[in-house]
Amino acid sequence: MSVLTRDEAQTRAQLLDVHRYTVALDLTTGDETFESLTVIRFAARTGADTFVELKPAELRSVVLDGESLDPGTLDDNRLPLKNLAAGEHELRITASMRYSRTGEGMHRFTDPADGETYVYTQMFMDDVQRVFAAFDQPDLKAVFEVSVTAPEGWTVLANGITEHLGEGRWGAAPTPPISTYLVAVAAGPWHSVRTEHRDLPFGIHCRRSLAPHLDADADEILDVTRACFDRYHEKFDEPYPFDSYDQAFVPEFNAGAMENPGLVTFRDDFVYRSAVTDTERQTRAMVIAHEMAHMWFGDLVTLRWWDDIWLNESFAEYMGYQTTAEATRFTDTWTEFGVVRKAWGYDADQRPSTHPVAPENVRDTASALLNFDGISYAKGASALRQLVTWLGEKDFLAGINTHFARHRFGNATLADFIDSLASTTERDVHAWADAWLRTTGVDTLTPAVTTEAGTCSLTVGHTGSRPHRIAVGLYDHDLSDDEGRLTLRERLDVDVPQSAPQPIGKPPALLLLNDGDLTYTKVRFDAASAEAVGTSLSRLPDPLTRAVVWNSLRDAVRDGELAPGAYLETARAHLPRETDLALAQGVLAFASAQVADRYLTTEERPAALATLSSLCRDLIRRTEDGDHPGLRLIAVRHFIDVAAHPETITAWLADGTVPGGPELDPDLRWRVLARLAVLGATDETAIAAELDRDPSANGQEGAARCRAALPDEEAKRTAWSAMFDGDDLSNYLFTATAQGFWQPEQADLVRQYVPRFYEDAVTVAARRGPAIADAIGRWAFPAYAVDAENLTLGETCLRDAEPTPSLRRKLADQLDDLARALRVREGGTP
Repeated sequence: MSVLTRDEAQTRAQLLDVHRYTVALDLTTGDETFESLTVIRFAARTGADTFVELKPAELRSVVLDGESLDPGTLDDNRLPLKNLAAGEHELRITASMRYSRTGEGMHRFTDPADGETYVYTQMFMDDVQRVFAAFDQPDLKAVFEVSVTAPEGWTVLANGITEHLGEGRWGAAPTPPISTYLVAVAAGPWHSVRTEHRDLPFGIHCRRSLAPHLDADADEILDVTRACFDRYHEKFDEPYPFDSYDQAFVPEFNAGAMENPGLVTFRDDFVYRSAVTDTERQTRAMVIAHEMAHMWFGDLVTLRWWDDIWLNESFAEYMGYQTTAEATRFTDTWTEFGVVRKAWGYDADQRPSTHPVAPENVRDTASALLNFDGISYAKGASALRQLVTWLGEKDFLAGINTHFARHRFGNATLADFIDSLASTTERDVHAWADAWLRTTGVDTLTPAVTTEAGTCSLTVGHTGSRPHRIAVGLYDHDLSDDEGRLTLRERLDVDVPQSAPQPIGKPPALLLLNDGDLTYTKVRFDAASAEAVGTSLSRLPDPLTRAVVWNSLRDAVRDGELAPGAYLETARAHLPRETDLALAQGVLAFASAQVADRYLTTEERPAALATLSSLCRDLIRRTEDGDHPGLRLIAVRHFIDVAAHPETITAWLADGTVPGGPELDPDLRWRVLARLAVLGATDETAIAAELDRDPSANGQEGAARCRAALPDEEAKRTAWSAMFDGDDLSNYLFTATAQGFWQPEQADLVRQYVPRFYEDAVTVAARRGPAIADAIGRWAFPAYAVDAENLTLGETCLRDAEPTPSLRRKLADQLDDLARALRVREGGTP
């Protein structure tokens, strides 16, 4: 497929003014294709040639200004429009389009629970071309008027309020000017909960088979929606710019959610059918807030080209966490950000594929797609949090509102954004942007404490180039507490680079740089503070402070400065006392998936799993009183995942409960069965019986994961063939199969597939497109094989096999992580 270059987009934007799309979709023509009619009204500023994009199964007709054009001139995804005269034009295109099974374009899903079918669009980047013809670039905004013919009994949702016109025909109210990638349609026999807020219709929607679970959480979802909506209207001068607010929880969605104006689509994993922790509910609330922020930053004001994707995602990420903390019951969102999301950014920023938050040269859409990563989201949000700390929230919001007023329903660039901020403050925002948004890598801050005449001073060592405004926490031992509790003496504001050493009084037990996590940097400890961390980490009073400490330990392991076993010992000593759910989950996830499975050798792994099992048992015992159900659920999940022997979890599955709770709901049952499959303690008969018990979409994924995990040559051959020999697996079933396939316990069994991976991955990624390429690189990569042979095979693939851009990026990142794991094992510094 031809990708759109930045130069081509600039040329077309200078030529065209696109007024209106009238789009008619017919979803009643079969299971494989649907009919698409598009009428585009536009003007050419001068006489010239240009092109329109679409990816049809069959292009039926093309009519420009009443004259038929030859459909055979379609070249890949481009239809040339030759010798356009200056002035107004009308282009009419009819085509048959393919449904997707990969979450791109118009995705079609049949629910195994009840046989009902649903379709929805994901138009992001350049996938609108899979649904209707378009001048597909973000700065050619237009009004969209969409109509849909759907089977009887279906409801059609769209960007604007929809009306059933009879005989399966639905019409959506015309949109304000929006970008092509933001058009959305979702159709099917939805279960809906509707209400009004501030005279606007609000709705939440899901598959009928999930109706009881949506109904159980409807009050919470709508309360969060209303609270965030009201909070944004306190922050922003510009009112919500669309005619309704629908949130559709859709199946097999690749991302967390998509900010289609008036119709946000979410992965329907957010409709919880099994027990979840409060942190998981907090994550759902944050995603609701994130997507709502996009209604202003992304939809009302849209990037001009994809080099400014951070303007969308960093802003929504920051606002999502901040507004959730301000407006909902989830007030500790920044702890989860610090221990989970920020680690995503730190990791991405230390790979060869790193890029500035605001890259200067994104040459085409294929390159742009690679920048939806921890840098554009987590690092960018961290940079904005630091900007607010430095600038002040009042001036920051004033600049944001200036930006909305200047560019409403238009497009803007980084330069426009910085100019809007600069108009509200005397600070040099342009210099800040150069230092923070145009550079790569992670700074490191290290404390040095000197003592003179009984008084200590702090000098902050700084590796890197960015300015930082940080808080420095000074903690002393609580002499009245026998368990090593640390109390905050003082929190100092310090600018780095410093103009002079900072007096701190008497020596603290713990000196913590970046206390409160207001900047984006690694931090290290002086010797006395390192000792205090070892003895008293769990006795720090604030979970966000503990998150900064845990992140520092994580960084030190990855950088070869702290032995992986020492991290496990710290977790074993302090996690049983932890009360914050995000911290418990984040530390256990890193300890198991990275430390035990990758950073320790095969010989060391059994002892590590035993340590983690013991730790989880302690958490389970501590929560027997029922006061901490979320913490208990986390401990039970991780106990299952690290079980080296099947007896205990087999008994849980047979009894349907963990002694003292929780009962094994569907998700926990599949989790136990997957671990038993890895251990060779179950079989196809048990998997099939569990699928009969739970025939849902989640059950289908659970069964695929379990079957791929069986330690049997035939099971591995079958799973491999399903992933790489055919195209029948949907995006979710591909991922589930890949998650089950590679297991450290089965190294000898799967070793033969490591070289095959690099051959087959390249072929399938090219055949099935970016979404499956991402799944291949993320989930089907043999991460368990931490050895030089795997690294060499991967480097050869990158050099010689010409993988697609999406797969190349994923492989490059995986191989860099593999090389880091090898260096950690060898005791070196990455």
